[in-house]
This record gives sequence, C-alpha cells and structure tokens, in this order.
Amino acid sequence: MSNTTATTFETPAAATPYGTLPPASPPASRKPVSLPRLADMHARGEKISMLTAYDATFAAMADAAGVDCLLVGDSLGMVCQGLNSTVGVSLDTMRYHTDSVSRGLRRVQGTAWLIADLPFGSYQESREQALRSATVLMQAGAHMVKLEGGGWTTETVRFLVERGIPVCAHLGLTPQTVHALGGYRVQGKGDAGALLKQHAHALQDAGAAMLVLEMVPAALAAELTAELKHCATIGIGAGKGTAGQVLVLHDMLGINLGKMPKFVRNFMADSSSIAQALEAYVRAVKDGSFPDDRLHAW
Repeated sequence: MSNTTATTFETPAAATPYGTLPPASPPASRKPVSLPRLADMHARGEKISMLTAYDATFAAMADAAGVDCLLVGDSLGMVCQGLNSTVGVSLDTMRYHTDSVSRGLRRVQGTAWLIADLPFGSYQESREQALRSATVLMQAGAHMVKLEGGGWTTETVRFLVERGIPVCAHLGLTPQTVHALGGYRVQGKGDAGALLKQHAHALQDAGAAMLVLEMVPAALAAELTAELKHCATIGIGAGKGTAGQVLVLHDMLGINLGKMPKFVRNFMADSSSIAQALEAYVRAVKDGSFPDDRLHAW
C-alpha cells in the first residue's frame, strides 16, 4: 500500500448562470419597509426614495442601494415593451413583472416596499373590478397598488382600503389618460390647482397612504405636502417640496430611448457603476439635493 496522503479538493460553488441573481444574501441590515414605517418617515420629514423596477435583478440592486419603495410601473409598456404609451399594458403583464420583482426581493431577503400599478382598463369599470385586479397584483407580491386620477376614483380607493389593500393615488399628469389631457404637459396651473387640491384631500380622506404628483407646479406640490398629514406625496417633476421622489429606473441611469424629461437627472454621469448610481440617487433624495427646482421643476 502506498503511504502517499490523498489530497482532498473542495468542489467550487456552482456559478450562477447568465450573471443574474446570487444565492440568497445574508439578512438585510435594515428593517423591512412597512406602511407604519413609511408613515413615521413622513411624520419625521425623512424623504422617501422610490424607483421603478421591472425585473428581479434590478429590484435586488435597488434594494441593496437602500431604495425605500419599488414601483412596478405601467411605464414598462414604453421601457420594456416599446409601446407609445402605458395604455396598452395588460393586467397579466403587470402581474408577470410584479411577480418577477417580488421574487428578486425574496432571493436577496430584500426589505423595500413594493407597489404595483393597476393598468388602464383594470379598475375603471367598477369598484369590484378594481378589487379583482388589485387581488391579482397583491397575490403576485405587491404590498400596495397604485391607480390614477381623482374625483370618481375616491370611492374606489375607499373600497380597496376598507378591504385591507393599501393604495397609492396619482394626480397631475396621469399617463393613462394622456390623450384626454392633450399630451405630456404640466397639470394644476392656475385655477386648475384648486381642483387638484380638492381631489388630493378627498383621496387622503378615502384612505390613500401615498400620492404621486407628476408634473405639477412645485409651489402647488409643496402646499399639498404641508396640508396632507396622513398621505405622503411622492413627486416626479413636482419639485423638492414633496415627501419623497420617484423616477423611472432607466431614465435616472441615462438609458432612455426617447427625449429625457426635464425632471430627470442622469445619475450614471458621475458614477462608475449602476450600484453607485442607485446609491447616489438615494443620497440625493434623502439630503434634498435632488430635485433642483431651478432645473427639474415648473
């Protein structure tokens, strides 16, 4: 018999295919973002950071960068599907992408709050239709659903909230009704601001916990933010006076297929990686340096 000692080689860990998600990460250092935590951030004046996400990998990266809320926006119609507007996005498509983002967060034990858009035609018919559509997205992993418009939507919001579904409202430029608005233009100027404020207060009273304000004058958005004590405003082209900010992920990474909107800042311009750009976005929102009303607002 040979006296040679056998050498034991450890089998290397299998590589993750296609460079996608790694195995489950260690437990996250921050506590999961919840509705009470968002309310506490709002009450304390801590800015809420939000970005869109459409797939598992970018969702995991945004969560690791400290983004508070991820929005599976129907903007995926233009960003992912190449559509001219959000109108052609189906509920099944929203379910698919919500499921993908939710899986990405679970894989890395993510802590971000997950919001999903109710797409055009999935809630306009009735409150009951809205409930069925919201159920699809909640079962896919969403923590909250978002719907557009004021006035008639108030009772839909109340109906959903009474049934345990958190709701984010959306006023100002509402992309699903862009044709009725006459294009992508600033909303709430002059006398129209009074109606927008009326709708915002009604949505808060109906139970909406968050309110996206898109392309509205900065002064109006700041006034509403001060008035709405129980509904956190999230601005996009609405100035720095809101309770938080949201951007389309691809816009803030400088990879928009069309003209970059005025309210966007390209965070990749001064970053060496996507991870750094995401972290820079969170810092800029939190410290109030983004947006700059002189550059990004009306």
